[in-house]
Amino acid sequence: MHTVLPVVFAVCAAASNAVATVLQRKAALTVPRSEGFRAGLMLDLLRRPVWLAGILAVIGAAVCQALALATGPLTIVQPLFVLELPLTLVVASLLMHRRLPGTGWLAVAGVVAGLAVALAAASPSGNRTHVELDRWIPALAVCAGAVVGLALAAVRRPEGRARAACLGAATAISYAVTAALMKAATHILDDQGLVDFLTAWQTYAFAATGVCALFLLENAMQAGPLVASQPALTLGDAMVSLALGITLYEESIRSGWWLLPQVFGVALIAAGVLALARIPLTQSLVAPDEERRTAAAP
Repeated sequence: MHTVLPVVFAVCAAASNAVATVLQRKAALTVPRSEGFRAGLMLDLLRRPVWLAGILAVIGAAVCQALALATGPLTIVQPLFVLELPLTLVVASLLMHRRLPGTGWLAVAGVVAGLAVALAAASPSGNRTHVELDRWIPALAVCAGAVVGLALAAVRRPEGRARAACLGAATAISYAVTAALMKAATHILDDQGLVDFLTAWQTYAFAATGVCALFLLENAMQAGPLVASQPALTLGDAMVSLALGITLYEESIRSGWWLLPQVFGVALIAAGVLALARIPLTQSLVAPDEERRTAAAP
């Protein structure tokens, strides 16, 4: 039960996020496009019912994620969000009434099998509930610097895969930091009550980083095809969360010869993600301008 609960909640969160991604992608393609960041983007999206439905799915995912983080270590919960990419394509195939090809299902199986092998071999353990401020400061500084650097790199590039990948990676770091802060805040709520939760800096920090992640995600979805931003988002979130779980919460994974099946599992995940990125269904999630450029390319 110690492992089952966080796994169930994390998988539910990944599924809800997959639904949200597809709905938000559809909405993002209906608003005016721009070369740089645009503050009015959020106001335009608020007028789209599809985007609002996506936000409801995001809220559901956040609740499930909070429950997962409250009952299990960061190094178990966040890597399970790797499932978000295959689930996103499965949801997209259902909403578009198109079949996921056999190679797509094989890639989905590869991602799931790789995740199972990697987690079983790593056997993450530890569930510290309190992190000192002197641990938070360097971790937050490094992550903030990386997000700013990736965002600046994205602004200097035209619309396309590189820009979307940079923004996807920046979003991944923001989501990982949000999860780490959310874990701290949920433990404060559980151990000390509502008043301490509402006065804790971690509560407002995870809310702020969550909003930042959402803003970066919306711009990533407009910057280029989902196939460019989603792998960076999914894999980046898992890797950064793993690092934060080990450095902040003193969680641990098995080393020694166990590293071999862990690497094999990660390789399976990467191969599955790359295969999913190449299936024709992903063309249905490409922005119209990008699709025309792709079609016109020699």
